[in-house]
Amino acid sequence: MAYSQKLKAGDTFPALTATLLDGSTVKLGEPQGDATWQAVFVYRGKHCPLCTRYLNDLENYKQAFADAGVDILAVSADSKEQLEMHSEKLNISFPIAYGLTEEQMKELGVYISLPRSEQETDHNFAEPGLYVVNEKGQLHVVDISNNPFVRPELGALANGLNWIRNPDNNYPIRGTLDY
Repeated sequence: MAYSQKLKAGDTFPALTATLLDGSTVKLGEPQGDATWQAVFVYRGKHCPLCTRYLNDLENYKQAFADAGVDILAVSADSKEQLEMHSEKLNISFPIAYGLTEEQMKELGVYISLPRSEQETDHNFAEPGLYVVNEKGQLHVVDISNNPFVRPELGALANGLNWIRNPDNNYPIRGTLDY
């Protein structure tokens, strides 16, 4: 039985890139603008209606993340054409990237699924993952799931990140004890 490597809290986030619709390359975990942290949301792809709903809901929390100094990026293993089609159902203004490779999915430690049929999608795809990378390039928050039904509630996540980022709380990376 093969075991996948899962990124752990406190790990250095791997140097991974994906492509935006305009053709530019984006580094996962590297915040843009005034943000000093980045939340990387790995989603299944255009075939997943729960992902579409989650990404559209994430748009409603974009300002709350920005207020906490956290940039948002979404990424999947979809092709450019699949993301173009998916974009028609998305009402978002944060960057969304495509082309996550299976090797990159393994580096991230996300669960990987086979398509149930050609109607679902034409490639293996990542199950949901969330990686919040701090200003030191460390994984401060990690959440991975093996299905689309279990994901962080976005309001609680935004509020929690705001609390973590408040220097008065002196909140360390949690879950780093190895045993």
